[in-house]
Amino acid sequence: MISSSTMTLGRFVRVTLHNFRQLIRDINAPITSPMTSQSHHPPQLSPSPAPPVAEEPIAPAQTPDDDAPLAVALSDAGEISSAGEEEEEDSAQALLDAVAATGLLLPAVLESLLFVAESAVEPAQLARACGVTLPAVEQGLAELAEHYRTAGRGLRLQERAGRYQLVTAPETGAVVEAFLQVDTTVRLSGPALETLAVIAYRQPVTRAQVEAVRGVDCSGVLRSLIQRGLIEETGRLEAPGRPVLYGITDLFLHHFGLTTLRELPPLAIAEQDRMDEVLSDSVTQPAASGESAPHN
Repeated sequence: MISSSTMTLGRFVRVTLHNFRQLIRDINAPITSPMTSQSHHPPQLSPSPAPPVAEEPIAPAQTPDDDAPLAVALSDAGEISSAGEEEEEDSAQALLDAVAATGLLLPAVLESLLFVAESAVEPAQLARACGVTLPAVEQGLAELAEHYRTAGRGLRLQERAGRYQLVTAPETGAVVEAFLQVDTTVRLSGPALETLAVIAYRQPVTRAQVEAVRGVDCSGVLRSLIQRGLIEETGRLEAPGRPVLYGITDLFLHHFGLTTLRELPPLAIAEQDRMDEVLSDSVTQPAASGESAPHN
């Protein structure tokens, strides 16, 4: 027979074990799940509620102006662009200052740029590279060309259609040809020289205009001159049939030792008037024969 004291002790043990298991479950429960409050839990284990925090009133959201972000972006872009241009100008000026510190002037700088250029260069391109004005570049080019002419140098500054490049002096042509072993046995024929003369003095001209001056068909000669690189197509005449316009090339200037077309010998007044009259009449006449570019 079990005494009352034994039953009281057993009951106490069971209650204690039950409470211990419940405590273990509460500790292992997820953080998001609230802990179960038991009346028999020790008071220190129950979490005390945090004091209420006064919430600040939330200001109503302001509707942004739709144009404001665009205006800000454009303003920022303008500032960045201006800053970039200023940095480029400062960089170009710094380069010029460094060059000037060595004693070189603008014509010498232009000479270096023309020397490394692969083809003829416009003055505007040189102005951007040097960071100076276009008139300053044009003045520097004029000084450089004058220096080549008067100082007995082996180079010349060639100009055609507003573009400049360095070439060898015509007086050194024979030496240069021998050094490069250029075949000079092939010479231009009389008809080719006559056709070149018409184009050089009155470019741009059409095939019909050249034929009107020479009085013979020039299609074969024009093809030959294009293949030699002495003439090129420069556009089309705004007339019925839109005939091709021809002009001379840089190679033409090299071949005849010219730096500009202004160095061509002047025509006799009678010859000049006759050429102008023939060319004028050929323009007013319809472009017969459906003139087109000669085919190679």
